[in-house]
Amino acid sequence: MWTQVRLQSQSKYKGIFDCVARTYTHEGLHGFFKGMAFPVLTVAISNAVVFGSYSNALDYLTQSRSRERNQDKQASLTAVFTAGCFSGFTQVFVSAPIDLVKVRLQNQTRMDQYRGPVHCLSVIFRQDGFRGLFRGMWALALRDIPCCGLYFLPYEVTCRMLTEKGKDPGVFAVLMAGGIAGVVTWAFATPMDVVKTRLQMSGGGGRVYRGTLHCVTVSLREEGIRVFFKGLLLNSLRAFPVNAATFLSYESLIRTFTR
Repeated sequence: MWTQVRLQSQSKYKGIFDCVARTYTHEGLHGFFKGMAFPVLTVAISNAVVFGSYSNALDYLTQSRSRERNQDKQASLTAVFTAGCFSGFTQVFVSAPIDLVKVRLQNQTRMDQYRGPVHCLSVIFRQDGFRGLFRGMWALALRDIPCCGLYFLPYEVTCRMLTEKGKDPGVFAVLMAGGIAGVVTWAFATPMDVVKTRLQMSGGGGRVYRGTLHCVTVSLREEGIRVFFKGLLLNSLRAFPVNAATFLSYESLIRTFTR
């Protein structure tokens, strides 16, 4: 969400409503939809990488297929967490450039800086080279690798609690488990998400940081511990319905193609 990105990367806003009011005053309705096209068009790729990597890693770790695990023996929670971490690792390489473009577009207040996602990519590549497309990648990895493990872990635990042994989880169980997984994940991910966002804006009109640790120490010194939880409320409110729908789609597709 654009509000979350601006709150995390800019300290001039007093809160959510102040950010909304200022954006509307200076940029109109168009300001609320900046940088949305690129993530929307690429979200299917990111989710395919995450869930595909997770499923295949879990198959490898348990030496079984999804259908066999549901009907016979459940995967250990250690295997679930490990497979989730692996999916986070693979996602970093795909989502780093996508996320960078989204953050840059959503933070720009001058229309002449970036004309769109392709122009944004070309400007970053011209100014910083290929490495520039992966700015903030280490912070992204520190966010996604452990948090993807946490993403699938509460999902699996909640599904098992709401499902009779030997049966597939129902729609209600999947929706609740997916929503809870999303909220839990963002509760842990938000601090590093703030650091990642600030690093991605470094060199793109934002404050310049020397690296992840420098960004953490400077942000903590100047704004206190609360800075690392900017956007948490918005992330949590969005996380439940979005991830409930995501997991329901995932389970439906798995059952369709593995029966």
